[in-house]
Amino acid sequence: MEFQEIIYEEDGPIGTITLNRPDDGNMFTPQMCHDIRDCINAIRRETRTRVIVITGAGDKFFCIGGRKEGMEDTQLYAGVLPTLDMYESIDRLQKPVIASVNGFAVGGGNVLQVVCDITIAKESAIFRQVGPMMGSFDAGYGTWYLEDLVGKKRAKEIWYRNPKMTAQEAMSIGLVNKVVPDADLKKETRKMALEIADRGAFALASIKSAFNARHGGVGGLSRMAHDLLLRGYLETDEHTELAEAFAQRRSPDTSKFGK
Repeated sequence: MEFQEIIYEEDGPIGTITLNRPDDGNMFTPQMCHDIRDCINAIRRETRTRVIVITGAGDKFFCIGGRKEGMEDTQLYAGVLPTLDMYESIDRLQKPVIASVNGFAVGGGNVLQVVCDITIAKESAIFRQVGPMMGSFDAGYGTWYLEDLVGKKRAKEIWYRNPKMTAQEAMSIGLVNKVVPDADLKKETRKMALEIADRGAFALASIKSAFNARHGGVGGLSRMAHDLLLRGYLETDEHTELAEAFAQRRSPDTSKFGK
């Protein structure tokens, strides 16, 4: 797959999305949001990859948020909704997503790593939520999911006071899963991804859906039920027997499938 502002690469069961605007802090643009969304939606439809990694190009920035320039005339649709589409695509993806934070994760970049299932960061990475300093905010993924990670009081402080956190500080409050030496980030990310890829894909998909259903309401529960039906039931021998019996207008033999 080829995109304008991201790079997508596959390495065995690992798919890596690299935000590719290093000269601009790997900032989101409408095009980048669409690229990420379209890439992840394509990944949903294939079975080659088992784990997705999201990282930033270069060695200084993971992502420092979104760029307003150029979206003034279509800010509602080009500046806000593509970001939500991007977060939702990561959240809906039935495969684990690892944020490999290789530098500054600021503003929308911090929300991006929050939305990912697991975060591994290099020691020199910096985390910060700066929206209110510029009159901006992210209500939803940036608040509810952050609260799940660090607790309500801490999440409010992050949004109200906008402290700058080192990777170790971020890990100490639950914002990050693992911190590694700068030189080892790619190696340790790959090691973690391969370990997860060795687990049962259906089990991982079901677990992720279960975690997300709590915030998704009827949509989240419906998504979980849909994925369980699609992957856990329609591929079973029991379903095959029932479907064939229905088509052949005979009584199914379900005695061999247990209760």
